[in-house]
Amino acid sequence: ADVLATSKLWRRIANQVAKEFPEISFDSCYVDAAAMKIISAPEKFDVIVTENLFGDILSDEAAQITGSLGTIPSISRGDHGPALYEPIHGSAPDIAGKGIANPLSMINSVAMMLDHSFNRKDLAKRITDSVNKTIEDGTTTPDLGGNSKTTVVTNAIIKRIEEN
Repeated sequence: ADVLATSKLWRRIANQVAKEFPEISFDSCYVDAAAMKIISAPEKFDVIVTENLFGDILSDEAAQITGSLGTIPSISRGDHGPALYEPIHGSAPDIAGKGIANPLSMINSVAMMLDHSFNRKDLAKRITDSVNKTIEDGTTTPDLGGNSKTTVVTNAIIKRIEEN
């Protein structure tokens, strides 16, 4: 318990907020234990709420379980004001201009925004279902073992969204 002072504050606030929502399952752990649990039992996690430094580290680790940083959406949100939705990956300058960037993280971030900021769970579900079906059909970028270009994957998802 004698970790960083900011971690102590974060833990105290998270525990206070959790008490306001007893219908939501809440568990807290230190970042090193969370890192271990992400690898050993990723199905135990639904949402991870943490400060930025630990969130950045854990999201990169979790992305390896999915196979790529290109699949994970994220939200930065406070009590008041707008939320920021973005893919967890960076700008990937090593693949810039090659047409092989994975669009799933950005598309999933839009679905998350529709769900959480605009209360359009119906549209969010259409998007995530379309993303999942596209992956199941094998239309993926090289980082997920496929050979499709960014535009091919994006267009396949758009087509599925329009069909639903």
